[in-house]
Amino acid sequence: MRFGFSEDQLLLQKTVRDFLRAECTPERVRALWKTETGRSPELWKQLADVGLAGLLAPEQQGGMGLDETDAVLLFEECGRAALAEPVVATAAVGAPLLAELGDPALAARWLPRVAAGEALLAAGHPANAFLADAHVADLLLLPDAAGDLHAVPRAEVRLTAQPANDPSQRLFSASFGASAATRVATGERAQTLLAAALERGALACAAQLVGVADRLLELAVAYASQRKQFGRPIGSFQAVKHLLANAKVRLEYARPLVYRAAWSVAQGDPRRALHVAMAKSEAGEAAGLAARSALQVHGAIGYTWEQDLHLWMRRAWSLDLAFGSRAFHRARIGESVLAAGAALGPGTTF
Repeated sequence: MRFGFSEDQLLLQKTVRDFLRAECTPERVRALWKTETGRSPELWKQLADVGLAGLLAPEQQGGMGLDETDAVLLFEECGRAALAEPVVATAAVGAPLLAELGDPALAARWLPRVAAGEALLAAGHPANAFLADAHVADLLLLPDAAGDLHAVPRAEVRLTAQPANDPSQRLFSASFGASAATRVATGERAQTLLAAALERGALACAAQLVGVADRLLELAVAYASQRKQFGRPIGSFQAVKHLLANAKVRLEYARPLVYRAAWSVAQGDPRRALHVAMAKSEAGEAAGLAARSALQVHGAIGYTWEQDLHLWMRRAWSLDLAFGSRAFHRARIGESVLAAGAALGPGTTF
């Protein structure tokens, strides 16, 4: 076992990795940039057949009934492949949020379709300035100004497209007419659900950032092994070795934080919000450093449109901002550490 994961979990990770390596190539990612939606219904249906769409949905609703400790490895593979499909919006946040609403009719109507790859979800949160993948979502789960939670069909939501630095991103601002017919949770219950959505969304983004950073380092190491200067591969020079080693250390520091956060969310640990904040901030730092280091190793060619490096660099930047930026999550860490009665000092386990 690696990091305490079971053989079944690692086998599922390998299955998804092999599938994405074959089906989510850089050429296919680039081709989707030129389409109207930037998304592939065929690829999403294949992902649903693998089980990714309904990963966190209950088995009685057609899902796999797994938890975040199973999902974290698969989200990591999505980042490694630069997959742009709405994994976070639908699989990581939307499906479990629907399941937890306590509305059997709504869950029965939507979750089997989600698990089968026939419907997509989008989930809003105050931590996100804009809504991702709202243009392809069939149902949107959105908070209103009062903090109540609404389930709104896409036809009833007004979307305004927003610019993004990642061609794979589709971002929107959304407005809708809140009513008793769309309201699914109010008051403290709505805030609890939104907090859970933030934890799952930030965790999924953190896991993808780990995969992105890993792939960026693979690309950098491969290039450093091939590119020669003064008759030697540039990877043999100490400065390049140190550059990549520093990025690798940062990644391997972030990885266990992400896995710990996955366990905490799955188990309902009282400190799961802190663990997710630590994971998201450090995974963002690791991916950012990997992006800068990989670009420096590639030199001028790394800036070219034809070089695939920027597929993962852009994913690092966009995922870093989704479901709370580094500054947002570091502020949450600070609030936890500095809270009255916080357990600090020798023997404390975060």
